[in-house]
Amino acid sequence: MTMIHVPTRDEVSVGNQAIFDQLKSKLGMVPNLYATLAHSEHALGAYLALQNGPSSITGKAREVVNLVVSQVNACDYCLAAHTMIGGLVGFTPDQILEIRAGRAAFDPKLDALARLTENIAENRGHADQALVELFLSVGWTVENLVDAIVVIGDKTVTNYLHATTRVPVDFPAAPALPASSAAAE
Repeated sequence: MTMIHVPTRDEVSVGNQAIFDQLKSKLGMVPNLYATLAHSEHALGAYLALQNGPSSITGKAREVVNLVVSQVNACDYCLAAHTMIGGLVGFTPDQILEIRAGRAAFDPKLDALARLTENIAENRGHADQALVELFLSVGWTVENLVDAIVVIGDKTVTNYLHATTRVPVDFPAAPALPASSAAAE
C-alpha cells in the first residue's frame, strides 16, 4: 500500500507555509488532511476558500451536511473532525449519531436537510424530487439548496482525499453508529 506522507511546514511552498501559520494560529494545529492538500501549490488555498466562502448554510446546518456526507462516504477522518465540531456547535452526542444516520427528528428543518443531503450524496446528485419539495416546504430556499450542494461538494473533496491517501486521523475517533442506525442506511 502506498503511504502518502503528511508534509511538514518546511516541506511545502512558501505560500502554503503562510497558510500553515494561519491554521496553527487559529486552530492550534495544522490538521493532517489540510497538510496533505499542501502537496499541491494551489489545492490548500483553493479548498479553504471554498470551505470558508460565504454561504447560507452555516453553523449547525453546515455540520449536518458535513456529518451526513462523511457518513455516506465512510470517511473516518471527516467523521472524527466533524463529530468534534458538531459538539462545539451545540449538538449532543446522540444528535450527532442521528444526523450521521441521515435524520434529525429533533428539528424538522434540519431533518429535511439531513434527508436531502443523504439522498443527494448516495445518488451522486440525482435527488429524489419529493425530498427537494420537503426541503423547500419546511422553510429552506432555493439559495439554501444551491449552497447545500456546494457544501456537499466541499465535504466530498476531503472525503475522497482521505479515502485515497489514508493519512492518519488526528482527531478523536467518531463512535460507530448503533447497529439499528447503520441498518437503516
